[in-house]
Amino acid sequence: MVIVNSTVGIANTDIDIAHCAADFKQMLLAEIAQAKSRIYISALYIQDDAAGREVLAALYQAKQQIPTLDICLFVDFHRAQRGLIGEKESGGNRDLYLALEQQHQVSINIYGVPVKRKELLGVLHLKGMVIDNVLLYTGASINDVYLQQAGRYRLDRYYRLDSQALADNFCQYLQDYFIDSSLAPRLNHSELPDSKIVKRNIFRLTRLLKSSTYRPFSAVQRDYKVDDIQASMFVGCGRRGNQLNRVIRDLVRSSRDTLVIFTPYFNLPKPLLRDLDAALKRGVKVTLIVGDKKANDFYNADEATFSTVEVVPYIYERLLATFLSRRQKYLDNGTLSLRLWQDGSNSFHLKGLVVDERYHLLTGSNLNPRAWALDLENGILLDDEKGQLMDKFNAEFQRISHHTKAVGKSADIDSAQSYPDKPRKLLKRLRMTQVDRLLKRFL
Repeated sequence: MVIVNSTVGIANTDIDIAHCAADFKQMLLAEIAQAKSRIYISALYIQDDAAGREVLAALYQAKQQIPTLDICLFVDFHRAQRGLIGEKESGGNRDLYLALEQQHQVSINIYGVPVKRKELLGVLHLKGMVIDNVLLYTGASINDVYLQQAGRYRLDRYYRLDSQALADNFCQYLQDYFIDSSLAPRLNHSELPDSKIVKRNIFRLTRLLKSSTYRPFSAVQRDYKVDDIQASMFVGCGRRGNQLNRVIRDLVRSSRDTLVIFTPYFNLPKPLLRDLDAALKRGVKVTLIVGDKKANDFYNADEATFSTVEVVPYIYERLLATFLSRRQKYLDNGTLSLRLWQDGSNSFHLKGLVVDERYHLLTGSNLNPRAWALDLENGILLDDEKGQLMDKFNAEFQRISHHTKAVGKSADIDSAQSYPDKPRKLLKRLRMTQVDRLLKRFL
């Protein structure tokens, strides 16, 4: 049994799941169009592309229609000020934010959250979108691929939770730690604090986030109906005292019958790997849904344009092959099931856990060392003791599984010898210098 400190009830009828990225985009735009009081969005980035501009245009339009509408957007401070990988001399997405603010008579708030001194060392990975009393929970950021703007998509999970208590608590966290602290500057103001102030604020915010939590639900909020699903909220930043990591480990360790794990990039932290092995030894039926290397954001099949960073999908694949080779007996007896997801040139980004058909963890955490120790992550745990969510989850699971293939042994995965010359030689160099061990901490 998983023990949590503070829960709130939500009816099964107040939980919906969008079918795909395109549907989620329409859901988001529809919610924005009918907003009356507040819109709070936290995402890694809101991109300067067609989808990003469309969502921002919808937000400005909503503000023009209702000037009292409280609109606050939160994105990673560093990510917002650089171009895409390979781009140079770019002010990043902030250039768009500044231009839009100058073009409109009304103003919205776009805050840059500096989780660490450098993007490599940790980013804002806290996800959620509140429109009035609805919380849209997804690991997706806002750009063309995440919202399936032009055909291609990046698959995620898309939950709509109609709960004022969850929405209030989510917004309160953003208010407490990013707005009231004055440690997350407005990106769509012409001037940012100077480098000394930014450095000092990052130090203060990093310390603050490591001990940050959602507020406990009030007695009034906890007044629920007998059939309600119990929802709890968690946040984590840093290796020590990480509340979200603890809950993830508790879920795996408490599993008795079934455990489903979604992760796009297979590189489980060592503590979680130990918990998973213990579950397999107990006879828990474990199902892993993992993105194929070709479904990774960094995958590039063109060797002529292959760059060093694009070795990342191959590293993940070698980690997965090693994991399987050491657990063949569980694959053979059916205790462990692995399915690789690939759908053409589309990519795979979803995460989460489902334990014993009762506990559903919605999270943006990639369940890897980076999420475990560097990024600011959050999650929502739904305790569905009576199994009311299973029909909706099974439908979601079938949609996700549609583009997967079963893997019965490590030999079913491409060998390193079969890789194109550039990634194969680069992997060899990384192993020889032992840089791959360092890389795994940041992947």
